[in-house]
Amino acid sequence: MMKTVFVKRLISAAAITATSILATSAFAGDVLLSASDGSISVSGELLSFEGGNYTIRTTLGEMVLSSDTVSCAGDSCPSLIIEPEKVAGVKISGSDTIGTGLMPLLMTGYASSLGGEIESVLTSNGELIWEVISDGGFGDSIGSFSVDSSATGAAFDDLLTGDSVIGMASRRIVRAEARALSQDGAGSMVAIEQEHIIAVDSLLTIVNPNNSIDTLSIRDIGRIYRGEVTNWSQLGGPDLRIVVYSRTESAGARNVFETRIFGEPLTNGVARIVDTNAAMASRILANEGAIGFVGFAFLNGAKALNIVSECGITSLPDAFAAKTEEYPLQSRLYLYSRIDTISDEARAFLNFAISSSADGVVSKAGYISLGVERIEQINAQNRMRQMINSTSDAFELSVMRELQVELLQWDRLSTTFRFSAGSDDLERKSMLDMIRLVEYLATLPAGADIALVGFTDSDGAFNANRNLSLNRAQVAQTALIDFAEGQTDHINFVNFGFGELAPAACNDSNSNKRINRRVEVWVRTLN
Repeated sequence: MMKTVFVKRLISAAAITATSILATSAFAGDVLLSASDGSISVSGELLSFEGGNYTIRTTLGEMVLSSDTVSCAGDSCPSLIIEPEKVAGVKISGSDTIGTGLMPLLMTGYASSLGGEIESVLTSNGELIWEVISDGGFGDSIGSFSVDSSATGAAFDDLLTGDSVIGMASRRIVRAEARALSQDGAGSMVAIEQEHIIAVDSLLTIVNPNNSIDTLSIRDIGRIYRGEVTNWSQLGGPDLRIVVYSRTESAGARNVFETRIFGEPLTNGVARIVDTNAAMASRILANEGAIGFVGFAFLNGAKALNIVSECGITSLPDAFAAKTEEYPLQSRLYLYSRIDTISDEARAFLNFAISSSADGVVSKAGYISLGVERIEQINAQNRMRQMINSTSDAFELSVMRELQVELLQWDRLSTTFRFSAGSDDLERKSMLDMIRLVEYLATLPAGADIALVGFTDSDGAFNANRNLSLNRAQVAQTALIDFAEGQTDHINFVNFGFGELAPAACNDSNSNKRINRRVEVWVRTLN
């Protein structure tokens, strides 16, 4: 349960926060009110004290004097508790995608993990401080945080100036930002101790729910945002003028959207600009011709579109596609910290935020957690049918049919390991995914079957790619078993390698080829 305490300013001239323990009540006693410079000295019966003002009855009538200018003497004077202004122990700033949508529940979950509750305090300057109170909210303060939600760019600016300890980002830090922080003594911002992945976010392309359009290609989205298509009827939809919305230039969501759609920031767009995800969704719901983009948690009744890639692969805007990083507008959500200013209090919060204990909180907030999910492989089968119809090579057809038979026997887990180009070296995030996967596998019954299934991009010869994919599957299995330290001894492991078959993305760019260089984790359907 969250409680909000509003701190009343009673002595502003001294810049001290005071809370009166006597509010509007009558007093049966005389007091003496005096200014420190001797200019005022009034005695009389104190009638009330509220809003920082004394009301007394004198021989000349009732008078009201401010506590800013006089002090009170006498047994009937109200007692004031004088406290210095509250200051957060850990200051957090950056992306509103995280700050407004996820951070409140993440704070609540962190407090609960410590057996406490969150209490929010609004300071006199409008800053909201979250305090972790021990003993279910009845104990002492054991931590305090402030959260300033704006845009991702502010996270790195504030880390550089020292205005925050933790930065929230809806995109990965770019080279210039990392270099500036490193030169300032912050350390390597992409080191595992400083770059913390807390969730996955699909950037959904959204339209009004009354719009009949359900699917758009990346090409057509680009044409809309460049102003080349101005009416939905040009795309088979209703005769409505298209109203285009985007975010501010510093927003991480805009960076992800434009990079994935255009390959670079858009300079000649026609979009109207909004400040937040919530504002974006509100505009779309208010206008039947509108189009925009929001984070997964901010759909708020708008309609998310299916996205068709340049080579015809259709991606659904669901959580599984985002977890596997196969949705074209998928991104990760990050918390960043400096190695030279991180406190024990901040580090404890970060450790919770990246742990499986936070998965439930992330999902409750409407985001996509890093927890393992299991589905049937219907989409992969559809891709295979398309590929079988596209080739006449006997050997390739035999491997395709082998893959299609296996797809019918296995479900897929969302954990997906990826590799550097032309090598069998796992990416760093893949090693982090081992933690969640081992926890999931440990819950399976004895005798469960797990397949590590390798795929590659389309560079190189078909058979060479098949051998490379099998080798990667074996590397992933070895790394997984070593990491598990006996927790998977009850599991039966097998390996497959299918090379460039069943691509998850077009093989037309380095980023898309990276998506295809993967080892999937399949689980045998248990009866």
